[in-house]
Amino acid sequence: MELKEIKGDLKQALELVWRVFLEYEAPFYTKQGIDTFHSFISDKDKMNLLTFYGMYNKNKLIGVIATRNNGNHIALFFVDGEYHKKGIGKCLFQKVLENATSNEITVNSSVYAIEVYHKLGFVDTDKEQIEDGIIYTPMKLYIKTKEK
Repeated sequence: MELKEIKGDLKQALELVWRVFLEYEAPFYTKQGIDTFHSFISDKDKMNLLTFYGMYNKNKLIGVIATRNNGNHIALFFVDGEYHKKGIGKCLFQKVLENATSNEITVNSSVYAIEVYHKLGFVDTDKEQIEDGIIYTPMKLYIKTKEK
């Protein structure tokens, strides 16, 4: 397994994001929410503002995490279903911790990922929200010691 930053062509990463979204998250969404998410990941300008990391198994991309706000907000976090509960997400998240530039990391968690984020140490900062059909719970992780 290899974890590395994804630079340049994001096609493979965004295909993984879309495929996993459709399988695990879309069932919670209305058509509006699905369309909003698809529009977001199809916006090249927005995607180019994110920092992407990928986990590869023999050159096959199996997980993606993307951040913004200098690495302090998780914008996308998806692992191929075949690799769930195998530590892939934890490895990707560790990369975010290593590159965070503040003592807090935020995320707007999907319904499906709430338990995952709680296991990683995130706490809810507000109740569930719905915006443009996207259902999310705002969360924050307080990093105990962050030396930069």
